[in-house]
Amino acid sequence: MFTGAMTALITPFADGEVDFETLDELVEFQLQGGIDAIVPVGTTGESPTLSHEEHKQVIEHVVKAVGGQVPVIAGAGSNSTDEAVELAEFARSVGADATLQVTPYYNKPTQEGFFQHFKAIAEAVDLPMVLYNIPGRCGAGMTAETIARLSDIEGIVAIKEASGSLDQASEIALRCDMTIISGDDSLTLPLASVGGKGVISVVANIVPADVKAMTDLILEGDLVKARQWHRKLFPLSKNMLGLATNPIPIKTAMAMLNMASDDMRLPLTPLEEDKKAVLRKTLADYGLLR
Repeated sequence: MFTGAMTALITPFADGEVDFETLDELVEFQLQGGIDAIVPVGTTGESPTLSHEEHKQVIEHVVKAVGGQVPVIAGAGSNSTDEAVELAEFARSVGADATLQVTPYYNKPTQEGFFQHFKAIAEAVDLPMVLYNIPGRCGAGMTAETIARLSDIEGIVAIKEASGSLDQASEIALRCDMTIISGDDSLTLPLASVGGKGVISVVANIVPADVKAMTDLILEGDLVKARQWHRKLFPLSKNMLGLATNPIPIKTAMAMLNMASDDMRLPLTPLEEDKKAVLRKTLADYGLLR
């Protein structure tokens, strides 16, 4: 149901508040870039530091700004099942096309706990769900066996796989037919070699058309031409996730490109000056800065 290039959209701030005017501009930029779907209020959208009210406002605003032109996959995850159900129901009520449901964090569920958490959300809210497996941020992750069990539940349609393991993705592909989406820009093409069908992308915030060009080739089965895009995008992709915790580098890059401010909320802090120099050179080498 959801394949291709999907953007993990930042949440722009101005003077500490959500900047809805810039948010509209960013959505329009994504639509002009031909992106396949927009994913607000995920990790890149700084959901951990948005209030519940702000979280809901951003979902509703993005849905209205997109106007049905592409699917909106709203970040609606939580380490509380009841809270995830509430957010998912809100996303459904304002017209989102799906939710992105991250594995519960900090409380470290068992595999049975993961299964029951996502099962409960799927049964409570009639809206497609994209699972999000990112053990590096959550302290625990789902096994391929658990993901395969979840694939049998109606409404659970895809998984954003951000474990960084091709073996994990291969195991999922062997066990079930759930759509596998990369959660790491630098692994989009490698993941495609074992069955991946696209990416929920950070770097697409600044180069949506380029990410789209690569995923179009992947979906067409032309991995040789896709590799050319992979090589071009790779340095940019690595720095967006390697220089500092996401979304610090992407917000810094967007400020350099005059797309949005680099305002973030604590505990996220500005990128260090030496790393800014590396990022600026990477943007210049790509052709985005002079």
